[in-house]
Amino acid sequence: MKVLFLGPGDSAVLDFLRSAESDVMQTADRLDEAFLDRNAADFLVSHGFRHILGSDVLNRFPRRAVNLHISYLPWNRGADPNLWSFLENTPKGVSIHYLDAGIDTGDVIAQRLVEFGAAETLRSSYARLQAEIASLFAEHWSRIRTGGSGAAKQAGAGSFHRLADREKVAHLLTNGWDTSVADLEKAGAEWRRSRGLP
Repeated sequence: MKVLFLGPGDSAVLDFLRSAESDVMQTADRLDEAFLDRNAADFLVSHGFRHILGSDVLNRFPRRAVNLHISYLPWNRGADPNLWSFLENTPKGVSIHYLDAGIDTGDVIAQRLVEFGAAETLRSSYARLQAEIASLFAEHWSRIRTGGSGAAKQAGAGSFHRLADREKVAHLLTNGWDTSVADLEKAGAEWRRSRGLP
């Protein structure tokens, strides 16, 4: 099987794929039909890919295109899921889902809740989520690649954030990415109260 990995070249998920499959390509560039015509692939795996895939691409990979997202879907679709999980006090975790026309809206194949201690920082929690998603993917890849893995529709409205939304809360990151989880949760509670949010 030829797997096309969409995302950065230093991904632990890419390392795993290269150890598990004999033919793996990688790109972080925007995809189009011409690229796919030149580089035929049987399966797409997206992790940290910064571009939205159009229906022209997705239609080529029915139930053969998955995304790895560091949130517990349907919570925190889109950008900065780790940050928003602390600020909005939503479930924290990782999810593997089929790609569809929406952003992080496809059927969920596997998920894992992750708990964090107050001493952790935004940076360390991000690193832990990256390790968890790589581990979850390694556990499920053999079934995903053959279509033997079940999937379920996402339940509930969840939440969604754009990259620009971070600007509204950047002042809460008092120590940048090294802001502690405890400080984020406290700041998030005050920020939600000031806006009449639960």
